[in-house]
Order: sequence, then structure tokens, then C-alpha cells
Amino acid sequence: MDIRKVKKLIELLEQSNVAEIEIHEGEESVRISRHGGATSLFMPQAMTLPAAAAAPAAAVTPVKPGDEVLDGLAGEVVRSPMVGTFYRAPAPGSGPFVEEGQKVKSGDTLCIIEAMKILNQIESEKAGTVRRILVENGQPVEYNQPLFIIE
Repeated sequence: MDIRKVKKLIELLEQSNVAEIEIHEGEESVRISRHGGATSLFMPQAMTLPAAAAAPAAAVTPVKPGDEVLDGLAGEVVRSPMVGTFYRAPAPGSGPFVEEGQKVKSGDTLCIIEAMKILNQIESEKAGTVRRILVENGQPVEYNQPLFIIE
């Protein structure tokens, strides 16, 4: 983003009663906010997916009888390694990483969980077939919450 545009945004913010403004231009974004009379600028680089080694591993556990969400299902449960927002696709409007009935290999990306503005790829720990996707796209997830059943 051009620095002249950023300076113009700061001037507009100072002349108005607006406390904060955020602009997205392609993969770049600028957030300018006014705190206690001072104007601060936050300009992140384009968000990229972290390397697989940096993302926490999803827990894989067998389906246990008596678990009300998983009752009657066979296979292994892929659980969320963190609290965040569940996304089935790499970007809005693009196709999901996996569908029910799809075969996956160990290391295949199953979903993304966004936590604190960081996109974490969740990968399959085992090969198999995705039997059930237990979370809707854009839904918040808790630590250890079941996400997928892989058989």
C-alpha cells in the first residue's frame, strides 16, 4: 500500500470523530486507530499459512462408546489442538480442503483454525477416509473438540 494513501488516511482520521479505520487492499491491510489523542499505525504483512511444523498437532483418538456427539460412529476422532475459528477452505469462495467420503493421507491438510489472527493448518495424522465433518465452516471451536472422524 502506498505511503501517501496511509498519510491521507491518517489526516482524514484526525479531522473526523472516527476512532479507528481499517482498509484491505488485496492481501495488504492497514489499521489506523486513535488512542488517547495519539494516532497509531498497524500494518501487518500479508497473512501466510505457517509451516506444518509450527502448527500444533491435532489429537487423534478412537471413538469411545458413550460420547454423545460421536455415538454410533466408527473410526478415529481428529480433535482441535486449540481454541479458535474453524475454516474448511483456504480462502472464502474456494473449495474445502476435504469432503466427507474423501480419502486422505497422513500430512494432508484437513482444515484451518484461526487463533489470534494466525492461521493454523490442521493436518491428518493418519491415512484413511473422512467419514464425518463435525464442525460447520466459520464456527468457533474449543480445545479438544472433535472436528473429523477418519476411518
